[in-house]
Amino acid sequence: MTGAADRVLLFGTFDAARHPRVEVLAEGLDAAGYRVDRCNLAWRASTAERVAALRNPLVAARLVLRLLGAWVGLWRRARRLADPEVVVVGYLGVLDVHLARRLWPRAVIVLDHLAPVGGIVADRAAGARLRARVAGWVDARATATADVVVVDTEEHAVTGTEVVVPVGAPAAWFDARAKGHGTGGGVADVDAADGTSPAALRVVFFGLYTPLHGAVTVAEALRAVAAAGVDLEVRMLGTGQDRAAAEARAGSLPGVVWQDWVDPARLPAVVADHDVCLGIFGTTPKAARVVPNKVFQGAAAGCAVLTSDTAPQRRLLGDAAGYVPAGDPAALAAALTALAVDRRRCDDARVAAAGHADAAFRPTAVVAPLRAALEHHLAGHGGRHDAGPGR
Repeated sequence: MTGAADRVLLFGTFDAARHPRVEVLAEGLDAAGYRVDRCNLAWRASTAERVAALRNPLVAARLVLRLLGAWVGLWRRARRLADPEVVVVGYLGVLDVHLARRLWPRAVIVLDHLAPVGGIVADRAAGARLRARVAGWVDARATATADVVVVDTEEHAVTGTEVVVPVGAPAAWFDARAKGHGTGGGVADVDAADGTSPAALRVVFFGLYTPLHGAVTVAEALRAVAAAGVDLEVRMLGTGQDRAAAEARAGSLPGVVWQDWVDPARLPAVVADHDVCLGIFGTTPKAARVVPNKVFQGAAAGCAVLTSDTAPQRRLLGDAAGYVPAGDPAALAAALTALAVDRRRCDDARVAAAGHADAAFRPTAVVAPLRAALEHHLAGHGGRHDAGPGR
């Protein structure tokens, strides 16, 4: 196998703790026999800051200085490394890919283009045409620089030459289920002082509260379920753009706890201690193109998955999830109620989600298309590695 003889370097300013996609790629490639190393220095810039930088020169200048500092650190680390055959530029690496090309001009450069800047801008700043043009230019320059462009769904493919690699879930999420989380009552690390019944359906929502998540829809659904007298034990994890609006819409509901976040290392166990993991319910164009991290992670952790009825989610999840129309709180409330009153149905949904995750969402499975692309490039361009690095 080609991969057994080749070094892969995970490179860039990605933050694996916040965005675990890179861990899926690392675990999958490592299991396939590639020698996986890292050259990483996280650029502490939130997605909201990156979008704001497109309209605010002061924010842009601050982020550029921060990025240049990270690049200096990456450059120094890179000079101490043996030359890789493959460089995988991690999530949100549309700028990092240019540095990677400069450092290793003869390597096969892979850009994990999971979140095109244009899609982020459209999702968070609807109607910002100038920013959309700038973002589109940034995306185009980044993809032109890479040899292999990886996307997560067919809907994100632009040229048809991209390699579709689903998000998947790192091993920690499968391990949380294997260790027995979710078999007992209660939520991990939760103060159960809200008066809910131990038999209440345990539901978790987690994310950055961007418009694609549809957090307000979730809040309205929870209010409808409570009004019908159905008990739920709900944990709403995370902060972000729509958090305040969602919390205000829900009001003070029994059994619903809002929490800013938990340590990423503990998150798989926390999620696995629930019966249902909620996906996305937004109505933005981006929401119709993605399959979010949490549906893969929730299924891997052994939760039943409820999410919006979109083409990419149905394609990847099949019968292993429950679907409701995007932006429809009444439909979501009905789906939650059905699982709450029929626990056998919920248990069957959990088994289906876990089984599908085992077959399709483990790192070794999701990286298979990338492995094929790498073997093609390495076999066809073996001579490109003969000369030294462009440093």
